Amino acid sequence: MAEFYDAKLETMSSAERANYYDEKVRWVVQYAYQNAPAMRDKIDKAGVTPSQIQTVRDMERIPITKKDDLIRLQRENPPFGGLLGVPPEKIKRVFISPGPIYDSFGGESYSRLAKIFYAAGFREHDVVLNTFSYHLVPAGLIMDEVLGIIGAMVLPTGVGNTELQVQIMKDLKVTGYVGTPSFLMTLITKAENLGYDFRRDFSMKTAFLAAEMLSQSLRDTFQNDYGVNNSQAYGIADLGLLAYECSEKSGMHIPEEVIIEIVDPDTGKQLGPGEIGEVLVTPIEETHPLIRFSTGDLSLYTDEPCPCGRTSSRLVRIAGRVGESVKVRGMFVHPRELEGALSKFSQVANYQAIVNRVGVRDDLTLKLELAGGDVDKQKLSEDVLRSVSAACRVKFDRVEFVAAGIVPKDRKAILDERTWD
Repeated sequence: MAEFYDAKLETMSSAERANYYDEKVRWVVQYAYQNAPAMRDKIDKAGVTPSQIQTVRDMERIPITKKDDLIRLQRENPPFGGLLGVPPEKIKRVFISPGPIYDSFGGESYSRLAKIFYAAGFREHDVVLNTFSYHLVPAGLIMDEVLGIIGAMVLPTGVGNTELQVQIMKDLKVTGYVGTPSFLMTLITKAENLGYDFRRDFSMKTAFLAAEMLSQSLRDTFQNDYGVNNSQAYGIADLGLLAYECSEKSGMHIPEEVIIEIVDPDTGKQLGPGEIGEVLVTPIEETHPLIRFSTGDLSLYTDEPCPCGRTSSRLVRIAGRVGESVKVRGMFVHPRELEGALSKFSQVANYQAIVNRVGVRDDLTLKLELAGGDVDKQKLSEDVLRSVSAACRVKFDRVEFVAAGIVPKDRKAILDERTWD
């Protein structure tokens, strides 16, 4: 399995790593300028030339690309907005994010992802329950392929059907899990409710957890109570996984196939270790050579040595969102998608989505103020739930009707009231 751990690359000295990234910056900026019209236009409008971008620090001269820019570019120049660095026929898959945004994937990211899954503990002949969605979004299918590259057997279950999934885990002696932490806890609880002893009756030893916050208490529960070694990663739908934990679990390593900057959200200037800022990513690839793409997340990094021997910088944690979008059960809920769904209902005068944490599950309530007049609240509630859940691709748990004025006029469309220990 040495092909999934590149000791020379992953343990470079600080000087070697700086030279490596500066070289990659020169390549990817030049490549994007020559092959992706939208990136060329952005660089031209900034009044710089590719030859002026020689180092990671020089990237500050290039404007940030936001998710809204992707939507605008693809609407103006459908379907891919001049963002591709290869002819469309070379694209391996296209996934769809809210917007809609057409996210193109080639084959370059698989080596990066195989490295990440290897670090998480997956090995050849593992039997892995993959509970991420295979529909529209990339998580399920991409992780399926990467596990196959490692040599694992993959069970593409998605979420739901918990009793059947418990039976699958027992009958097929499942050794690994891929998905959100909350759904893993749901499966363990279901197994216990069915009378099983999870440690004794099941073979699960490894879990790769993403798309939700993983609290330390839940991590300890998986490890100490159920014997499941678990690690987490950070990623976005547009570009896949961008940072990952090693066995030390002391921050998330940045793989050598991407350039990550932590910047001041107002100025775009790069920040140093320990300073919280906006996460920008530049993938070092031909298919999707986005330069300085904003994930919308806030984080901070450390350059302190990791006992595992890898010398890459590590993201310490995800500290929040730059904008108002909120990740719920692994999916971002966007205010504009919520607004679009509710604009169909003239009975609704004001609204606010509230995210809470009930046990290990994200709970999503939609507060509605009514415009007045006679309203069939039961029917309206059902229609609204169906509409917003479809638009946001996350199931809302309930509608709560409130009196006029309860929802502040200057409210956030989505209020995140979750707390994490």
